[in-house]
Amino acid sequence: MPNTRSVSLILAMAAAAAITGRAASDDPPEVRAATEKALRDFDERKFGMFIHWGLYAIPAGEWKGKYVRGIGEWIMFREKIPVKEYEQLAKQFNPVKFNADEWAGLAQEAGMRYLVITSKHHDGFAMFKSNVSKFNIADATPYKKDPMVPLSAACARRGIQFGFYYSQDQDWHEPNARGNNWDFPEERNAQIYLEGKALPQVKEILSGYGKLSLIWFDTPGLLSEQQVTDLRRMVKTLQPSCLINSRIGHGRGDYAQTGDNAIPIQVYTKDGKWEVPATLNDTWGYKKNDNNWKDPRDLIGKLADIVSKGGNYLLNVGPTAEGIIPKPSQDILRVMGKWLKVNGESIYGTSPSPFYIQDITWRATAKPGKLYLHILNWPGTSLKIEGLQNKVLKAQFLATKAAVPFNQKGAVLQFTLPAKPVDPYNTVIALDLEGSDVRVADGFRAGQLPNRLDLYAWVARLRGEEIRYDFETQSASHFKVFQQENNVLLWYPYGSLDGSFEVEMTYSCPDAAAGSKFLLSSERRGAGTEERLAGVIQGTGGKFVTRKLGRLTVRPQTSAIQFRLVEDDKSESMKLRKITLIR
Repeated sequence: MPNTRSVSLILAMAAAAAITGRAASDDPPEVRAATEKALRDFDERKFGMFIHWGLYAIPAGEWKGKYVRGIGEWIMFREKIPVKEYEQLAKQFNPVKFNADEWAGLAQEAGMRYLVITSKHHDGFAMFKSNVSKFNIADATPYKKDPMVPLSAACARRGIQFGFYYSQDQDWHEPNARGNNWDFPEERNAQIYLEGKALPQVKEILSGYGKLSLIWFDTPGLLSEQQVTDLRRMVKTLQPSCLINSRIGHGRGDYAQTGDNAIPIQVYTKDGKWEVPATLNDTWGYKKNDNNWKDPRDLIGKLADIVSKGGNYLLNVGPTAEGIIPKPSQDILRVMGKWLKVNGESIYGTSPSPFYIQDITWRATAKPGKLYLHILNWPGTSLKIEGLQNKVLKAQFLATKAAVPFNQKGAVLQFTLPAKPVDPYNTVIALDLEGSDVRVADGFRAGQLPNRLDLYAWVARLRGEEIRYDFETQSASHFKVFQQENNVLLWYPYGSLDGSFEVEMTYSCPDAAAGSKFLLSSERRGAGTEERLAGVIQGTGGKFVTRKLGRLTVRPQTSAIQFRLVEDDKSESMKLRKITLIR
């Protein structure tokens, strides 16, 4: 995955992380047809397992006795480890506890319907038997086997679609690829790398592991549009139905990624199918000291949130060097799987919410004649839904099939609820509607924003090793400040906002912790900060209050709205619940 904390790579990531349109217009008709069919199937599946596994699992976040901040798979880059020294890790890599059936079985238990694993990450090490480079698991390690053969077969037996991650642009092992400027001169000849390694290795993974559902490329920047077009053409020639993600670069993907752990703030269907790649803790590759495991309630809520907005959820695990998926990862995924076993009808094969996103109480997904309300934060004994024009024929809790009392007057729907949620993670109410199409009144439809929009901390990306979210107070805290790696909140508009907004902040801060400067800014990918709103954190006596901050302009091209402390972190214990934008 990209090192999202590295300023030097932000520009290189510009085209990759943005949601882009499909790029099959110059494919032959039979390839276009295969791609469209594969996209429909991909959309039905909704939930997938990402696996980051490689040599970086050996140091596991430490190098020569020193803890290395940042994501685990970037340790070679972070520490500028020479190629010859990094190659020695291969002699220690012997994942004798790897069990393909256990990995695929866990994905199945979790309700994941596709799986993507690193075939080669940025360190250049192939996790498959490659005849192109001896720097691979079968030739360079004592393991002497190709784990991708049994894993692809185990997935096929379970009906789980199988795909590969491949780093096509960055390869720190190669002098003509991008990324390694500590061993090699700055001058690069990308064509030498492309023809000598990337293209033939991609051909290998397309030819040796059966039908691939997708190839997940990453961090474009060095390859030209023609080189990317050649790469796409080869993939589609060998496997026409193999999907290609947008991080191939130059708008040549079949479907799109958001940035890492980046969820759009509203329903997003403008550019076709998209996917959120996300982590269970802070890292992608295994780090032994990263125990910031996300709460299953958070992840089940995020699954509903992403699917309600039109996306797929690709959730990562980072196995150890022995080949074990950490137990906390397994436990979390099994909880998610139990929820999906009961409530999967409201996720798989659904359409996005027909409503604009109002707050964090509920989300909606739909099927013909059906509407599913995902209650993520229990509202008490009553829930009001405004804007639905279809007559509701029946309402029931999906988990228990018990009827839910309701009253419908015009476009206002009022439910009577029990005092406590039916499900501790996400209670789903299934509605049978009159008519197959869900109809929503003007002013409440997806794509129509209200004059007042709340950006809750729960919807934001929490970036940093210290920052935390608390469900009890619905707030983020621990805004530690570092020279290069501040702990920040990021909201992603993806074109849904345009204009100048009055800004309010709802937060709490002990009086003794007041005084830090903060910065709220609109960021544009590739151009940096567009506009900033600065101020000082005032004490609130530890109580949540709402205070006006000033005005902030957000444009359709704004990639993120960011909140962080600057200069010092005296106020790191402040708790930020939401930022409100008012037209």
